[in-house]
Amino acid sequence: MTDVVTPPTSPVSRERSKEIKRLSVISTARQVRLLSRAELTELTGLSPATLTPLVRELIAEGYLIERGPGASRSGRPRAMLEFNPRAELVAAVSLEPSRISCEIADSDGTVVAHRAVRLAGDIIDTICRSVPELAGDGLPALRGVAIAAPGVSSGGAVRLAPSVGLVEGRPIGESVQRHLGVPVVVDNDVNLMAAGEHAAGAGSDVADLLLLHVADGIGAGLVLDGQVRRGAGGAAGEVGFLPLDPADRGHDGIGPFEARWSENAIAERVVALAPGRRPDAPVAALVALARADERAAAYLDEVLTAWSRLIVSCVCVIDPGRVLLSGAAAQLDDRAVDRLQSLVDTAAPSVTEVRRAVLGDRAVLHGAVSYALSAAAAGLPILLSSP
Repeated sequence: MTDVVTPPTSPVSRERSKEIKRLSVISTARQVRLLSRAELTELTGLSPATLTPLVRELIAEGYLIERGPGASRSGRPRAMLEFNPRAELVAAVSLEPSRISCEIADSDGTVVAHRAVRLAGDIIDTICRSVPELAGDGLPALRGVAIAAPGVSSGGAVRLAPSVGLVEGRPIGESVQRHLGVPVVVDNDVNLMAAGEHAAGAGSDVADLLLLHVADGIGAGLVLDGQVRRGAGGAAGEVGFLPLDPADRGHDGIGPFEARWSENAIAERVVALAPGRRPDAPVAALVALARADERAAAYLDEVLTAWSRLIVSCVCVIDPGRVLLSGAAAQLDDRAVDRLQSLVDTAAPSVTEVRRAVLGDRAVLHGAVSYALSAAAAGLPILLSSP
């Protein structure tokens, strides 16, 4: 009788197997939050012999906190384990004209620290200096960095972002990842906003949505089947470049549509209608002015008609079902939103609900945390470099 020899397990296989089991424990504890070792065994399917050393390691690393005995229906009360959201920190960095805004948040999306830094030098140097300073003693718990850029992002490089001085592609993600030693994702800021609203805002109850963000430019974030869609070259949602009017012309990295209907363009028109300093909230100022000025009312209707053409054009291709108004577009009052909804209803080929986004400036942060936790749940590094 020939003995069957079992080949030795590869050290790599053993290490990967342990990491999968470890991620299973972390993911389960993150979802349940407070549970006993017996419950953890039942939910993960791991044996007590396998689970015990993993739990011991996760307690030492700060992922799990030992609490007192929990309630028990019968027998001896069991010691409880609580997941610690501060064990996983994410840095969310927003590139803005003349500054960067940086936030450190835990896995619950709770902001631990916030800082806005003037962009006096190189963008990459500023990010690589600001994130560790802001994380402070929590730096060892930093699992990744999400960078939101107002332009096209592909492979961690950013282009067509003139407001922050990035017109040609620059490998921001690769440079920051090499310096900080943690995974980095670089994405369009509007994509992160859409992810945030889908995770924790006005789109949390739907699988498909389009977020229309109006600021210095105009961009859209698209979520289909619960996933942000970026396109082959990372330019999905660059709706400011749509040539909806033969007379429209873009320039210097600015699309033809956004050149006429962005917050900047509206601000110029508002100042022309009511001479004075530029308003801090041009769309809100236009809405207020339109209540008493016929010329302002006519111009507001032009804006709503133009935005409705943009929305309908998107609906014809992707049929999102819900459109969220973000940035300056969220400044519309109920009457203006109703008018926009009516214009969309008249021309769109399918039912499309138009409503305001609700997270405001917090949308990018929630999007960054959403990216991080989705990657963790899939058993991947907390943040992945953009495709």
